[in-house]
Amino acid sequence: MSAASVAVLAFAGTTVKASTLNHTLTITHTTQDSLVKTAVKLEEIPDSVKATLKSEKVKDWTPAAAFLVKTKEGAEYYQIDLTKGEEKAFLRIDKDGKIVQ
Repeated sequence: MSAASVAVLAFAGTTVKASTLNHTLTITHTTQDSLVKTAVKLEEIPDSVKATLKSEKVKDWTPAAAFLVKTKEGAEYYQIDLTKGEEKAFLRIDKDGKIVQ
């Protein structure tokens, strides 16, 4: 997660709710903007998202974490946290593999 993202989340007043179910940890973040962010295992993201991560534009980056994000408007996308050496970034990718802003 970039420093700007951390600052935005800190400013938004993020609350974290964690629960354990069958030895699986589920972490959900909810911000004041009614954005719900749930941790997802990288191996469980859709194949279309995996294909985007292997594309020429992104292939030099390593996926570090994945989240399913739901907005108050009902939109859903996957936020994939990426690393490349010391650099950190993230991408938002919809279920069809399209990078969203």
